Amino acid sequence: MMARGWMTLHMAGASRRPGGLGRLAKHALAAAAVVLVMSLAPVAGGVAHALSPKEQLKDPALEARARELSAELRCLVCQNQSIDDSDAPLAQDLRRLVRERIVAGDSNAEVKSFLVERYGDFVLLKPPFAAHTLLLWLAPFLVLALTVFYVVHAARSRKDPAVASASRLSADEEARLAELMKAGPAERETGPEGRA
Repeated sequence: MMARGWMTLHMAGASRRPGGLGRLAKHALAAAAVVLVMSLAPVAGGVAHALSPKEQLKDPALEARARELSAELRCLVCQNQSIDDSDAPLAQDLRRLVRERIVAGDSNAEVKSFLVERYGDFVLLKPPFAAHTLLLWLAPFLVLALTVFYVVHAARSRKDPAVASASRLSADEEARLAELMKAGPAERETGPEGRA
């Protein structure tokens, strides 16, 4: 109880201390940097292709088309990998289907339209900009705009003297806090009502 009470008071005071938010922002920035480095690690090491040699077509020109198409199609299981990069059984089936359609004489556009008819626009790593995909394309910009708005609003309210004075403890609250800090754990739990 003692540690939790101290931690609550410590955390409540962190936003009032000069530099308290700065430390929090530094920690958030450090965490964001770690996430960025970890997300870029696979790119830095090169992309490992999940294609097995037995899946490859004999004709190098057709195989190049199949690889190009496979890089543009999403694995429906992994969701953020192309079927060329995924080891999932569904990705293997899609790679096989792409190669079958190419051998049958379909153009790249025909293969894509066949897969879109079957699986929807989600199968494309870069879906078309259309009315039904508008939210998908605009969501990152909306999130960015909301984040900027929040940060600007938080920075302004921190500088506003009315908000800063409202977050400080009154003299009565400070006296009560000092009294609680001097009191033992049993008295803190019972509160002033439990005292005689």
